[in-house]
Amino acid sequence: MFTAAILAVLVALTLAVVRALRGPTVFDRLVGLNAVGNGAILLLALFGFLTGRPEFLDIGIIYALLNIIGTIAVLKFFRRGDLGYAGEEEEAGS
Repeated sequence: MFTAAILAVLVALTLAVVRALRGPTVFDRLVGLNAVGNGAILLLALFGFLTGRPEFLDIGIIYALLNIIGTIAVLKFFRRGDLGYAGEEEEAGS
């Protein structure tokens, strides 16, 4: 049962990698990379449950948090052009 779930997640990961590589826009690629991250979290959870090691769930939670932070950083970079805080420059310009 769990091996079938792992195989299904691997197929979904393959499709997400194709979407991330062939996306026509940057945002399509970002959605594909988020899907790859979510699939990796699912694989960690399934593998941890299959082997009876709940430590993999902790690793999956940490990876999910890193995935969220990375997505926000990439979106900020494409919107603003850098990752630095530009609060002082915005106040001086207005």
